[in-house]
Amino acid sequence: MTNSITEIEDAGCIFVIGSNTTACHPLIARRIYRAKEKGAKLIVADPRNIQLSRFADVAVNHRLGSDVALLNGMMHIIIRNAWHARDYIADRTERFEDLQSVVAAYPPDKVSAITGVSAENLERMAKLYATNPPAALIYAMGITQHTTGVDNVKSCCNLAMLCGNVGIASGGVNPLRGQNNVQGACDMGGLPNVFTGYQPVSDPDVNKKFSRAWRKNLSDKPGMTITDMVPAMLDGRLKALYVIGENPKLSDPDWNHFNHALKNLEFLVVQEIFLSETAQVADVVLPAASAAEKDGTFTNSERRCMRIHKAVEPVGKALADWQIISKLSTVMGYPMEYNSPEEIFDEMAALTPKSYAGMTYERLGLNGLQWPCPDREHPGTPYLHKNQFIQGKGKFHGIEYKDPAELPTDEYPYFLTTGRMFAHYHTGTMTRISPHLDIEQRTGYVSIHPEDADKLAVKNGDPLILSSRRGEMEAPARVTPSVTPGTLFLPIHFGENPTNVLTNAEAFDPLAKIPEFKVSAVNIKKLRA
Repeated sequence: MTNSITEIEDAGCIFVIGSNTTACHPLIARRIYRAKEKGAKLIVADPRNIQLSRFADVAVNHRLGSDVALLNGMMHIIIRNAWHARDYIADRTERFEDLQSVVAAYPPDKVSAITGVSAENLERMAKLYATNPPAALIYAMGITQHTTGVDNVKSCCNLAMLCGNVGIASGGVNPLRGQNNVQGACDMGGLPNVFTGYQPVSDPDVNKKFSRAWRKNLSDKPGMTITDMVPAMLDGRLKALYVIGENPKLSDPDWNHFNHALKNLEFLVVQEIFLSETAQVADVVLPAASAAEKDGTFTNSERRCMRIHKAVEPVGKALADWQIISKLSTVMGYPMEYNSPEEIFDEMAALTPKSYAGMTYERLGLNGLQWPCPDREHPGTPYLHKNQFIQGKGKFHGIEYKDPAELPTDEYPYFLTTGRMFAHYHTGTMTRISPHLDIEQRTGYVSIHPEDADKLAVKNGDPLILSSRRGEMEAPARVTPSVTPGTLFLPIHFGENPTNVLTNAEAFDPLAKIPEFKVSAVNIKKLRA
């Protein structure tokens, strides 16, 4: 997030796109409700009718995968009406002409034909966002999990800069991270092409610095993404896999294809707190400590690094992740002789000058610090790009709309989208063993609009077969107007109803390599007795 969670309450307008915030980020949703109580305008754009839609000043259901067209259409209207922040654009940005040239070709009638959103609602959305500053834009994986995920994010940034909403309190572009420490894992180098603080492995000076600190010549070649790993498993280039706190057997797209690749491995190690579907097929399971059983830090969506404190001792032979990794590294020939997570944190901070250098366990205290925090006197940064962008000037990108990889056909006439529901989390590894959460929803389901249900003579609870080009799976029907006609929704949490049997592993963003979980073409049939 460019901005802080508390700032949401003081926004003049909040634009939520591709986020079912109440179900997936309920504490942040509460901030949105408080802002609304203070008079903020609320715009919601989502292919489904989500809970926030009921409270929105404008709520639209745009067609799956049409985010770029929708955002371009809003920007077309804003520029046409001279609602854009001309002084801000002149002083703080570059390449505005590139954006202006592209969005000129997205008038309301054209955008309406692509997105299914009426020209009237496009006008209302554009006016509310542009004329009620400061405006906060909030998105989640409904924006990123597409073949055009990078384009979608750039378009969100375009809109925010167009109206001068980056670098101000209660504005910004605010992605809601999907898990509690996703931001922290990325910050710590949990990506194949960077060290800590997003320092490129290919940069000679950066590589030399880390090689010296770790007393080992390090490769300057980026590693594989998950999307790269699957074909490498299949052709034998990748022989062993070490999975930490992830359940790819259920969470990765094209379930049949991934499981075939998994069987081709010579060795699979899984480090987990519970016996997930992936752990059940591992050659070795390393028992890890849960958050309550270890010390360390988490960094959340608003870039706030916070201490966690051990509340209970680990169960059985479980160890904290850092201890397992250190022991494994040592027996493999590279000694890691750390004595505490604080020692590791101090080393990381020393090697990460722009964002974490000013942080220590003592300084984190109870409330943590938000990066960038470059020195010991720095108070942390509530919002980014104040006065000027970190790179100097904000860069506009002219983005053309592209269709998703799959569109409905005669054989597969329905759109399918996937996501989370309120009671469960990710692949259910933790939530489904909680009786209080499991009782809320014990099985998967497929949401289907009443019109489609009538055509198929389907009633609530009827067993259905869904099929795509990758395979088929079963799920009971949930007849609901929360989805639009022609669109189905499946939650991702249930191994008995593995949603990712249907999704497409071969369709992914060319830069971020994230698969298109949010759009697939499927067919649906009632299961006959």
